[in-house]
Amino acid sequence: MNELLARIIEAHGGMDRWNEYEKVEATIVSGGGFFALKGVLQDSTPRSMTVWLHEERSSVLPYGAPDQRTMFTPERIAIEKLDGTLVAERYAPRDSFTGHQMSTPWDPLHRAYFNGEALWIYLTTPFLLTMDGVRVEETGAWWEGAETWRVLRAYFPGKIETHCLVQDFSLVRTSCCIATTIA
Repeated sequence: MNELLARIIEAHGGMDRWNEYEKVEATIVSGGGFFALKGVLQDSTPRSMTVWLHEERSSVLPYGAPDQRTMFTPERIAIEKLDGTLVAERYAPRDSFTGHQMSTPWDPLHRAYFNGEALWIYLTTPFLLTMDGVRVEETGAWWEGAETWRVLRAYFPGKIETHCLVQDFSLVRTSCCIATTIA
């Protein structure tokens, strides 16, 4: 394992502790101008996000109605009732973005896929950088004001759904926290 990544993993509790858990649950509120641009308005209702830690799978509750949730995997995105009744689904969901431009509107399944993929990445970082097929290397430093940040560049295999197959993760030298920038 890369020396910098090993230090980051240790600062976040270590692999042994990480492997003791199956999933994480968080309360999220998302928003910003991007969703309006895609034609999917966002309210400030807190939602429950569940992320499985050792497989790319996640769920948002509620979604679209109080009794509905999403279920995301790289192969499928679904909106379902809490009793399991299917509302909508899409297989090979990444393919549904082919040809999209910044102003191309999204349907509820596009938004559900984006939430599932993005929040899985966010909530499993930095541990996802140790997963099979992910390659990391330290690149040149990044300066932010008076701070010098060390940078890990991650190369993701196609089997992991992510915004970009190459991403930079930065670590400020005076802290253990990492910030993500997309290269």
